[in-house]
Amino acid sequence: MPDDQTPLPRDEYPRPQFRRQRWLNLNGRWGFEIDRGDSGLERGLRDAPLSGEILVPFAPESTLSGVGDRDFLRAVWYRRTIRVPEEWAGQRVLLHFGAVDHDTTVWVDGTEVGRHRGGFSSFTFDITDVAPAGAEVPLVVRARDEPEAPQARGKQSRDYAPHAAKYWRTTGIWQTVWLEPVPQVAMRRPRITPNLAAGSFDVEVPLSANLPGGVVRVVVSDGAGEVTRGEVRADLDLAPRLSLALPAGRRRVWSTTDPFLYDLRFELSDADGRLVDAVDSYAGLRSVGITGKQIRINGEVVFQRLVLDQGYYPDGLMTAPSDADLVRDIELSLAAGFNGARLHQKVFEERFLYHADRLGYLVWGEFGDWGCNTEQGETTNQQPDASYVQEWLEVLERDYSHPSIVGWCPLNETWQAYGDRITALDDVMRGMFLATKAFDTSRPVLDTSGYAHRIAESDVFDSHDYEQDPGTFAANYARLADGDPYVNRSDNTGDSWSIAYRGQPFFVSEFGGIWWNPAAAGRPQSASESWGYGDRVRDIEEFYTRFEGLVAALLDHPDMFGYCYTQLTDVFQEQNGIFGFDRTDKFDLARIRAAQLRPAAIELADGAAGGSRHGE
Repeated sequence: MPDDQTPLPRDEYPRPQFRRQRWLNLNGRWGFEIDRGDSGLERGLRDAPLSGEILVPFAPESTLSGVGDRDFLRAVWYRRTIRVPEEWAGQRVLLHFGAVDHDTTVWVDGTEVGRHRGGFSSFTFDITDVAPAGAEVPLVVRARDEPEAPQARGKQSRDYAPHAAKYWRTTGIWQTVWLEPVPQVAMRRPRITPNLAAGSFDVEVPLSANLPGGVVRVVVSDGAGEVTRGEVRADLDLAPRLSLALPAGRRRVWSTTDPFLYDLRFELSDADGRLVDAVDSYAGLRSVGITGKQIRINGEVVFQRLVLDQGYYPDGLMTAPSDADLVRDIELSLAAGFNGARLHQKVFEERFLYHADRLGYLVWGEFGDWGCNTEQGETTNQQPDASYVQEWLEVLERDYSHPSIVGWCPLNETWQAYGDRITALDDVMRGMFLATKAFDTSRPVLDTSGYAHRIAESDVFDSHDYEQDPGTFAANYARLADGDPYVNRSDNTGDSWSIAYRGQPFFVSEFGGIWWNPAAAGRPQSASESWGYGDRVRDIEEFYTRFEGLVAALLDHPDMFGYCYTQLTDVFQEQNGIFGFDRTDKFDLARIRAAQLRPAAIELADGAAGGSRHGE
């Protein structure tokens, strides 16, 4: 039930690295009903008009949705009419969901077309057989989101209200829904791997089926026109592969200072040379490598000055109100002196990665798993299951080709003492690590961020350290060179959660979190009103002193490849951001920036040793 008088929300193309010309955005007003007892199927909601409305793609807990119900929503229903354009006749019709939280069932014209589990990954159903071109048919979506179920939920609170570092829940559709026509034999998402050492792109182009006599052609262009091209038969392999060598004079490396992107055009032609399918994409030529305790970008040590980005908005929750809001968050981070982010406990929509690609912003991809635990407390019964691995593989498939992603982190703060028995957490952690390494050999993988490190082969090691005294904080890492860094341990027993550190690149992937709310300076606040790490600073000068001291301890450490400061913005009651929740300034950005942008010890050592940019 789209309303022609309502501007279409989030109307930009949702998949900018795999673009076809024809598509139909299904955002807008849909019929909607909350099903608190999850009895809607028995009560006939699948086949009946729904009692309310919602503005898709905003979750019903958000104010932008027009619903704003923040109670527990065990199930929700959506309904609208869709009409496949007549000019799409003869094509396969795909129904795409950017993300739906958490268990989704979809019916078209009364027929179930698919199910999906997982609140963070994108998924697609083929609706060709139930949605003929030119016909109007009902589309119905049910999303279940059971608060007591063990599932990956990121920072969503299992209590009624937000508290500490947990926030309001997100239920149902929270990213763009759209239709796309594709030919009977179509290209699926290419996997583009930059090969900086060879000056080429290695490309794999999966096909829905082989095309007898067909050819896959790839053309690489820059601002001056075509750079190179290649083609490969489409009738032998289900995923034809080819390498596209760039002439020496046309090689331009993607970096934080020059985020250059090549345009790539993929074409599938039949035996008679007729164009069957065409897709536009882009790629960046860059490398990520490890030398000792260094992580190198394009052969050069680049200290990773990362910020923790939760990706929440006051009115949209996990959904950015507009595409411009995604850009603004990156620009705010860069203005503060950061050169990248941990995309924390949420799989960000792909348009964020597109903007990171074009702005030269380094990111670590992460899954929204927070709460894998065998201890008592709010996270009880949060043992991970096979759905974690399934959903993470979907994320890797979608995001593999983005040059801004320089590392993967499947899990976060896995809380479990290192005992004598192998647990379900151990199995899933190893499964997710091996799946990541099997899918992507070009990037480092951190087994888990903070707490229970269990994978000996992990490329990276880290800790979370919210010590607020800069002197004590620096002392925690005085023995890193001797292989004995500060690591997280069980709060209850003092026992180790992790296997021993073995000399990998090391960084403090969460620190700071300095608690400061300028609007409440000088007056007490309850934990529900305001929360942060450690003792709240008394005034803004104390903030600067603490921030500068903590940052300096890591910049000056010769064995630290980077850090991640908590956090970019305040989020509800968690008031420890560099910016307010509404993205307003809290501090003198010039001072924040100056504290971060002096050369790090590891960069100075690389320069003194004659570090170089390979491939330029």
